[in-house]
Amino acid sequence: MIRALITVSVLLISLTASSACRNADALAQGINGGDPANGRHLLYSYSCGSCHVIPGVTEADGTIGPPLSGFGSRVYIAGLQENTPENLSRWIAQPQEVQPGNAMPDLGVTRQQARDIAAYLYTLR
Repeated sequence: MIRALITVSVLLISLTASSACRNADALAQGINGGDPANGRHLLYSYSCGSCHVIPGVTEADGTIGPPLSGFGSRVYIAGLQENTPENLSRWIAQPQEVQPGNAMPDLGVTRQQARDIAAYLYTLR
């Protein structure tokens, strides 16, 4: 009987966690029209993890820039701008235009790619 209760409890916790992840992805996609799964891939392919720690992104363990864990709950982007989808997408695509001379390089990220990356970052709570 106890074993059955433990099994049911573990199953319910797993389903709740899975549902929360899907809800976070849906919310992030709804915020800016980006694709969080593609955003995670782009963070890897643009080597963002060479400067940042990014949960869920392989080899993203850099210490040059700030860690991006919990980014979806942050109030500001780079301590400069309100954390809105429009501001974040612009920061990702054109960081040197937003704040000339900052440490984040312009990487040639397109507007849609920036929306996808932003969508992923908003899933990090």
